Amino acid sequence: MNNQNRFQCNGNNSNNTKVTKDPFLVNTQNTSGQKVLSENGATKDSSQKSLQIQPSHKENTSVIQHECKLENSKKTNSITKSHPDIISMTTGISVQTKSLVFQKWADMDKGPARPMAKRQLSAESSSCNLRMVKKSAVRNRRDEEEARFTVKTSSKLMEKPGESLLSICKANTVLDESVTKRKLKKELYASEDTFAKIDSRVIKSGKELRSKRVFSVQTITQTITEGAQSELEKLRAIWIWICHYIEYDVSGYLGFTDKMCSPEDVIESGRGVCCGYSSVCLQMCQEAGIECKEVSGHGKGVGYRQGQSYQNTKSSHMWNAVRLRGHWYLLDACWGAGRVDLDNKTFIKRYDDFYFLTDPEEFINSHCPDDPEWQLLDCPVPLEEFEKRVLRTSEFFRLGLTLLYPQHFLLVTDNGEASVSMKFSESVDFTYQISQRNSNQSTKVSCSSGLLTMAQDTMRLRLLPPTSGSYDVMVFARPGNTSGTFSWVCSFFLECSEPKPTEELPENPFLSWGLQRNAEFLGVKRCSHGSEPVMLENGSFELDLQTSRPLTMLCELSHKGLDSSIAKRCLATQIQTDNLICHVICPYLGYYRLSVFVRDYEKPQDGYQNIGNFLLHCTGSAINLNDLFPSSLSSSCGPGTRTQDAGLCKFSHSGAIVSTQQGKCNITFQNQQDLEIHVVLLKEQRKTPGYSLSRHILLTYNGNKVTISVVLPEAGVYTLRLYAKFPNQQDFSPMCDFVLKSTSQAPLPPFPCTYTAWQKGSVLFEPRTGLLEPMSWVHFRVRVPGAQRVSILGEQLVDLQLSKSRVWEGEVFTEANVKQLKLAARGAGSSTDMSIIMCFDVLSQQKEM
Repeated sequence: MNNQNRFQCNGNNSNNTKVTKDPFLVNTQNTSGQKVLSENGATKDSSQKSLQIQPSHKENTSVIQHECKLENSKKTNSITKSHPDIISMTTGISVQTKSLVFQKWADMDKGPARPMAKRQLSAESSSCNLRMVKKSAVRNRRDEEEARFTVKTSSKLMEKPGESLLSICKANTVLDESVTKRKLKKELYASEDTFAKIDSRVIKSGKELRSKRVFSVQTITQTITEGAQSELEKLRAIWIWICHYIEYDVSGYLGFTDKMCSPEDVIESGRGVCCGYSSVCLQMCQEAGIECKEVSGHGKGVGYRQGQSYQNTKSSHMWNAVRLRGHWYLLDACWGAGRVDLDNKTFIKRYDDFYFLTDPEEFINSHCPDDPEWQLLDCPVPLEEFEKRVLRTSEFFRLGLTLLYPQHFLLVTDNGEASVSMKFSESVDFTYQISQRNSNQSTKVSCSSGLLTMAQDTMRLRLLPPTSGSYDVMVFARPGNTSGTFSWVCSFFLECSEPKPTEELPENPFLSWGLQRNAEFLGVKRCSHGSEPVMLENGSFELDLQTSRPLTMLCELSHKGLDSSIAKRCLATQIQTDNLICHVICPYLGYYRLSVFVRDYEKPQDGYQNIGNFLLHCTGSAINLNDLFPSSLSSSCGPGTRTQDAGLCKFSHSGAIVSTQQGKCNITFQNQQDLEIHVVLLKEQRKTPGYSLSRHILLTYNGNKVTISVVLPEAGVYTLRLYAKFPNQQDFSPMCDFVLKSTSQAPLPPFPCTYTAWQKGSVLFEPRTGLLEPMSWVHFRVRVPGAQRVSILGEQLVDLQLSKSRVWEGEVFTEANVKQLKLAARGAGSSTDMSIIMCFDVLSQQKEM
């Protein structure tokens, strides 16, 4: 508060003195008999001779100034001795109205204008000197006390924390401009570690005092506060001793024994109820010279149930308020010592630093004093509002949570659904528990009655009660990226008049839906879908995860009617260096849970960790069980990290699933390391027996380009497995699987049967089928690198001719009695023997295609 406002606050002083802002002394002559305040602060009767300043006598002014300073000094010393907390701020102030000042100037001679100005400056200088003396005293006092300063004329300093500045002014109390603002808890001390040495010393001293059976408040207080450097450190020592050496008297609370309340009984027995804690704190603080008060009111503690009313009921709890550095702070040692387990009628010692100097905005969440002023809030919370507010535990505030909705504990379903949402600044994991109230008992219901979803910095819990009735909802949380236990953070009461007609949700043992908060830490940057349920109208789904480093993935699918063997055939995963893709097909209608687990690709020794759980809702066109993925499908489908490491690249089909309506396809890729390639075609069940599936694939090399030609014998789902053999290996290693889906109902004939002589660079142009018509001419065109002679062996030997394009070609007639035609070749520099490269089957005349 500036000086101007400070002076104005005394405008209605009870002793009827009048204060002017004029910086110089004026004639205080008064004829009404009214008392006025002279410069030195003493009142004088107006009938007595007043202090005057004669305009023509400069010397008198100096004498008056000197006398005023002496008078002021004596007065200040007198007030300081009798009231050490009060320093007078009224010296140097002349008493007179402005109208008298102007009248005095009007009566002055107009001639000596310059001497008058000098007299005015001299008076101003005198007033400034007096103010400097006053301000110096204030500064010295401020450095010693580090608190606010007030001038008190007829009333005491405020005893209650809620008195406003206006009420103080009305009580003739003037606040100095050095008034400080009450600090938040985090401003008083950074963390519990600040008091680590004090806490350790007090706990050790407490054990020694207990062993010596010392129960004196005075002795204990002196011992534990020894060496404390401030009131805060003394208070901390008292708090730690009470929290660690007093247990809650559960037996007394339940009425089995007499309650321990007096400090002597509480200290000696080591047990007490809330008033016992507060009375011990009060006496210890008094011994330590700390101003302390006991505060009574209502606490949402032992035996509290949501919805209970405190109207017209006696207060049931007590705690303390202490004054530090001129401000009041709140603490509850009873709640700081631990909690009561009413079910087992025991006290659980669990130290909680939250209730030490708790900020009023958080303390009102669970403590409502009888006197609203002890809330220490600018706008006190009515008892009715306190009853409705959501109960938030100390862990709620410790985790930095903010309740977005609702603000009151009562939730009422709308169309069978209600929701809770919270915000958080640091990574937090959540879970919940829902119990239905039946008379005085509660029955836990399935977590499928809730849907917990996580966003970047918010949590939303959708509540879907299965039946009408009343429910208790408890929310638990823990720091993210940890495996610790969950702590209760808040509770709600849910009323459902009519449940929402919906199917049961699948159980989710991984807490929340959507991408987990630790997903980025585990290497997942982005996800194609959020945390809300995904609606599937065609029974299929694709999840795409972008990664910051190579990962490998496993997926799990669950549904109420899905067994593990079928669930495995509903998933196909593709693992790429910067992408993870999961293909899902749903054979039933309803809700599915898709859980995804990852680990680093290069660390196979590490375990898989859950990074996301997605709720899928199949509403139509479920996939036929005959069209599920093959059970033999590997975890690496389609081109990915493994094929890239092997130098297989530029695949014509980058996806894991290849669909064909004609029943045939060609898959090409580059073989940069010139590896030996092997391909296998698999199918779960074949409706019509026929040639081996190996006859339905043809592998062709053309330089570094590899072509896998596939013709499928029937409609259905196939696995095409690609292998490669490295130069330093004996066996082939699996590279990837392709899922081939054919809708063609027309069966396609197989390829010719190939032999080991079918080497790299060999290409079959004609005929592409391995089944030849009988009694017909067949044109052959084939490229065989390094061959000196290429022939067709049947009823007779027919040599093919080498064309300018280095292709061997010719025509052969299929005799009726010939069952096979063989393609043979002789290489350069070899013997006269021919090597069989390929074999064609000749259909009998009775066999139909």
